[in-house]
Amino acid sequence: QVQVVESGGGLVQPGGSLRLSCAASGRIFSINDMAWYRQAPGKERELVARITSRGNTNYADSVKGRFTISRDNAKNTTYLQMNSLTPGDTAVYYCYTIVRPTSRPYEYQYWGQGTQVTVSS
Repeated sequence: QVQVVESGGGLVQPGGSLRLSCAASGRIFSINDMAWYRQAPGKERELVARITSRGNTNYADSVKGRFTISRDNAKNTTYLQMNSLTPGDTAVYYCYTIVRPTSRPYEYQYWGQGTQVTVSS
């Protein structure tokens, strides 16, 4: 059993910053990619940022230069530092991971429950 839990969302004023965290726990043998997605009301879920097990990253064009994804492999945790936030960043942010559980020969996709980020004055 693998659990994925996000934290760090909340209400912030335009121009402000937030840091999201996502921790994977349970019977984990290894973690491949970790990523953040977001879904705004009435819109489809979209990729925000992704980081491989080797630390390679890619970002949505809309967040390049403002958001930074990182990970701590020892803690099975990924972070999303969000700066210069705008109302357009308002969404539920979801953590996504590709995990190989212990005693399993394959990798599986896991999603967190989501954390709300609201950017408003």
